[in-house]
Amino acid sequence: MADFVITTDSNSDVPEGFLVQHGIPVIPQYYMFGETVYGDEIKMEPSEFYETMRKGELPKSMANNPEVIREKFTKILKEGKDILHIAFSSALSGSCQNVQVAARDLMEDYPERKILVFDSLNASLGEGVSVMRAVQLKEEGRSMEEIYDILAEERAHVNVCFTVDDLHHLQRGGRVSKTTAVVGSMINIKPLLAVTSTGELKSDGTVRGRKKALKTLVTRMEQCLDTEHFGKDRPVAIVHGDCIDDALAVQEHVKELGFENVVINDVSPSIGTHAGPGVVGLIFYGKTVK
Repeated sequence: MADFVITTDSNSDVPEGFLVQHGIPVIPQYYMFGETVYGDEIKMEPSEFYETMRKGELPKSMANNPEVIREKFTKILKEGKDILHIAFSSALSGSCQNVQVAARDLMEDYPERKILVFDSLNASLGEGVSVMRAVQLKEEGRSMEEIYDILAEERAHVNVCFTVDDLHHLQRGGRVSKTTAVVGSMINIKPLLAVTSTGELKSDGTVRGRKKALKTLVTRMEQCLDTEHFGKDRPVAIVHGDCIDDALAVQEHVKELGFENVVINDVSPSIGTHAGPGVVGLIFYGKTVK
């Protein structure tokens, strides 16, 4: 069985310690404030990124760089290793397609090597749990092809629900109307959103008040669990946009359901560009996503 390397992109929001421990190369996703491009050599800490947004500066997100993809993949291929890349949802960005194009070209240059690109149809740690699952399966001795097939079978069971604190960021991205953003903010309406089985975002209702929104995330999780097929040893992930106290509050509710393997991390800037400070997301394995 050929040796292979698992790779991903920075939108997967896998904790840095896990990436380093398991030697996972990361393709950067980019974002801009003004004329400055961040994401590779120049980076902002999440707290600095979200504080800049709070001050009124609006960033723009960008896809990955095909040349950077080729450079990182070529290094691995020259070492005689194959690649399993776990990608950001093709429904939300052109990044997955950029990797697929680079993979096809490189396999022509290195016909003895193989590159599999797995479209997670997800974002943030919704993508990241597939990365962590791939690592687990590799450590169990599964082949690259076997891992790809298992990820594909489980993909529709990765549930992602989240809420945002400021509707205006969703309005900028075309997710809600300007009227909804203005009126909703005035009466403290908090939207609930989810990622669909096709990798897109959908509205999943509204509640009034931040605390109720956070508790509802866990209520939705409880309703969607499928412990017959996905036990409580599976990881649960919580992501946040510079609001760690809210993430910890959600974690407490999750642990009350009997889950101990909980991963918490920041929402990366290229995703936080659209969600804004205060976004909180909950990711878990459960019933088939609609």
